[in-house]
Amino acid sequence: MAGAQPSPSALAVAYRRIRARTVALSAPLSAEDMQVQSMPDASPTKWHLAHTTWFFETFVLARFSPERPSFESEWSMLFNSYYESVGPRHPRSARGVLSRPSVAEVHAYRRAIDEAVVTLLSRESWDVDGLRTVVELGLEHEQQHQELLLTDIQHALSKNPMQPAYRPRTARPATRPPPPLRFVERSGGLVEIGHADSGFAFDNERPRHRVYLEPFAIGSRSITCEEYAAFIDDRGYSRPELWLSDGWAALSGLQPQAPLYWTRQDGIWLQFTLEGVRPVDPGAPVSHVSFYEADAYARWAGARLPTEAEWECAARELPVQGNLLADDPAANPLIPCAAGDAVLAQFFGDVWEWTASPYVAYPGFRPLEGSLGEYNGKFMSNQIVLRGGSCFTPREHVRGTYRNFFPPDARWQMSGFRLARAL
Repeated sequence: MAGAQPSPSALAVAYRRIRARTVALSAPLSAEDMQVQSMPDASPTKWHLAHTTWFFETFVLARFSPERPSFESEWSMLFNSYYESVGPRHPRSARGVLSRPSVAEVHAYRRAIDEAVVTLLSRESWDVDGLRTVVELGLEHEQQHQELLLTDIQHALSKNPMQPAYRPRTARPATRPPPPLRFVERSGGLVEIGHADSGFAFDNERPRHRVYLEPFAIGSRSITCEEYAAFIDDRGYSRPELWLSDGWAALSGLQPQAPLYWTRQDGIWLQFTLEGVRPVDPGAPVSHVSFYEADAYARWAGARLPTEAEWECAARELPVQGNLLADDPAANPLIPCAAGDAVLAQFFGDVWEWTASPYVAYPGFRPLEGSLGEYNGKFMSNQIVLRGGSCFTPREHVRGTYRNFFPPDARWQMSGFRLARAL
């Protein structure tokens, strides 16, 4: 949805395409798969299908359409995620008990709301500016949930002793060494970060503002599985001097002490993916590590994580392209192609990259008005910023200014990292 502001008719085309992708991503799953909630932070696929529909019903149709489909009043409470100002909510940790409404009823709900929204967008006489803003936000929100749907179903299937695959295996590119890890220098100084274009951006990406950066060097690519395995073999998880205090405390329940989904069998690291269990690809970016793990590795390597301002400054001249979600989800991050000594790779796609920055408001930040002001601003506490998108992130959804955020112990997302150094 980046770029020039679309007309209502163009929005209707984008609406149908993006909403259809969510249904397509859920198609390989059974109704039983869609019901599972494997941990409090994850949500069932059925809930994702319903909640994204509730968003359009609540924030688009209720505001802009006097004639809209009528559904059970209790559904608003079931599928409200965290909007306190909208009304009561079913507890997030108990979404897996919602056996009703059924999957069929949720799909009927989607179809009815979709038809009403598309009809609304065909009426040029409506408040185009206000309508466009909320629909664009809803479509970006939908794409966030497409990524969450994949990460949550991967976690759910991993808890099944049969370790079933989300989709059949596809041929992988031949394993090859990644390009050497080099550090690319940046002069720093007074730079501007944040979104300034006319295209869509979340409120937390604005306003554009100035920051001062000391000279720094940033890694030319993401840290690989092979490099991370060397950290494990060097007792990285047993050396308290490498760890932040909270990270060290979190290790007590971590078995095995390795990235999420890794297991060791006959001396070989295996990994659970959307295609089931497969050998870890040594040259691919390591994924499913927490901020604590990324920070400990950086300290072990004699480096640090980049700040989000350093990351954005290094990425600003790069095209937003890479191993991102298109028609089919990739099962895993991929090895980057070999590049020249000074070329930066993998800034977009493959894995979200942890930064060293806490998720806080930019100077002059103002949340959206009304209930939608709860979208981002109220989470600016105890979270760490990630940048760049992953192989589960829809291609059109990510930008160089995009600020993702998760608690520092989160591991079920497709999260990795690159290194930085001071000069």
